[in-house]
Amino acid sequence: MLAIVVILLLIPFIGMQFTKEIAWTGLDFLVMGILLLSTGLLAEFTLRRVTNKKLKTTLLITIILMFLMVWAELAVGIFGTPFAGS
Repeated sequence: MLAIVVILLLIPFIGMQFTKEIAWTGLDFLVMGILLLSTGLLAEFTLRRVTNKKLKTTLLITIILMFLMVWAELAVGIFGTPFAGS
C-alpha cells in the first residue's frame, strides 16, 4: 500500500518538473499522502473485517466518496469551507 501511495505522489512531483502549473508544497504532499494512506488503510480494514457483502460494498463506496469529497474540497474548495483556505 505504501508503494501505491508513493507512486501516486510521484505523479504531481514529476509533473512539477515539466510545468509551473503544478505547484505543490511539502505540506501538499504530506496532506495527500495522509489522505491516500488513511483511505487505503480504511478500505483494507473494511475488506478484511466485514463479511456481509452488502455492508462491505456500502462501506467501500462511502469511503471512496468521502475521499473524493475531501480531495475536491482541498483542490478547489467546492464547498467554500475554511478547511480549503477559502
